[in-house]
Amino acid sequence: MFCRFVNRVSYGEILPMKKKHLHILGICGTAMAAIACLAGKRGYHVTGSDSGIYPPMSDYLEAMGIAVTEFDAENLVPRPDLVVVGNAVSRGNVEVETVLDDGIPYTSGAQFLHDHILPGRHSVVVAGTHGKTTTASLMAHVLDTAGLSPGFLIGGVPENFGGGARLGEGEPFVLEGDEYDTAFFDKRSKFIHYQPRTLILNNLEYDHADIFPDLEAIKTQFHHLVRTVPASGHLIFNADDTNIADVLARGSWTPLFGFAERGGETEAGWQWESLSGDGSRFRLWCDDAVFIEAEWSMIGRHHVANACAVAVAATMLGVPADTISKGFETFAGIRRRMTLMGEADGVRVYDDFAHHPTAIEGVVSAMGSRLGPGERLWVVVEPRSNTMRMNIHQVRLPGCFEAADFVLFVPPSQRNLRPEQALDVERVCREIGEHASVLPDADAIIRHLTEHAESGDHVLILSNGGFEDIHKRLLKALSGRG
Repeated sequence: MFCRFVNRVSYGEILPMKKKHLHILGICGTAMAAIACLAGKRGYHVTGSDSGIYPPMSDYLEAMGIAVTEFDAENLVPRPDLVVVGNAVSRGNVEVETVLDDGIPYTSGAQFLHDHILPGRHSVVVAGTHGKTTTASLMAHVLDTAGLSPGFLIGGVPENFGGGARLGEGEPFVLEGDEYDTAFFDKRSKFIHYQPRTLILNNLEYDHADIFPDLEAIKTQFHHLVRTVPASGHLIFNADDTNIADVLARGSWTPLFGFAERGGETEAGWQWESLSGDGSRFRLWCDDAVFIEAEWSMIGRHHVANACAVAVAATMLGVPADTISKGFETFAGIRRRMTLMGEADGVRVYDDFAHHPTAIEGVVSAMGSRLGPGERLWVVVEPRSNTMRMNIHQVRLPGCFEAADFVLFVPPSQRNLRPEQALDVERVCREIGEHASVLPDADAIIRHLTEHAESGDHVLILSNGGFEDIHKRLLKALSGRG
């Protein structure tokens, strides 16, 4: 089934409204700042509050003319028309308590999107444990290459757009479908609110141990999402993933389009194959006929699977194969996804957001495949997410670093964890081998690398946080060594 867009209108201009005051709690979070951007484009007067207001997010909001202050009940005077509550904000917060006591209308970020941004749009949602940001960004870029001017909300910074949110003038609206809970008052996954007409299910593994007790609980939320896709829509799924197969076996009411690796055990109408060890050249197949062959700047076989999912979805939306191929070849990637931060004294330093064993293994393998003769790969890991700090992946982690010459861990914070719940990084490193070790903090890692890294080495730093600005500090230290 193909969907052709007709009677296109400018969605940045519809639904005129007077300039209402929207106040956002937790505005410095990536998703909430993006919602602030969309709301401003939609005509709202936007203000916000948070704790820990600092660059780059404070600069991003200031550039949009959005006033941001620390949490304080006075921020709600005069009374805003609507308060959007970020999912990191909890009961006990001074502004939350004032909103509840004074009866100020409030909603979640996901519900705000549902009510005020998505009506009249063709919602394209990318869901899965891994690859959501990259796949959603690639989807938006391919649709933009096709001249469809999509809107989007993505939890990262696509380099082709320079920001993670755009209202867009066309009918499609691309969303990164996060399975994390919505707000302190709404424990459904965020993606339940997005009502996709086109849904991509990339993969499904256990994650977010702070809110999901087990994999089964995540599968339940994914099936709630599947229930929201109309029969006139499209559901694109990774046929190689048995957990997704289990979710779909519970019931689906939408045409299904599976994709899988060519030559594997799974049959699917769409297939992908890497033509190079690093995934930089690949071929996609549709019904056993070559659909496209492309070369791009991305590395990693997992990205070829993402590209296949996007090709299927874009085809369903009426984009021709040559335009899809052009979109792939001009895709500039995502900030904090294998991003080269700089080179000093012959040592290259990279940043990547990977914080789950599957993602870590994929990015380390991809990086290792690019090494030249005599080049060495250092991998530095900060276990920072709630799930990575726990011992849930204790057994899986040691096998993720086969392509690395050296591995350095810092101990995870044991905040809100009992000692027996925390990841034992000493044990992880023992199981990796003698080339792996634990250092106490970012300062110690910088000293170690400054002393031992050699010209031609590559340092890959994995963290889903700022990691004490380690990248810039390391480059400065390397530049200054004699």
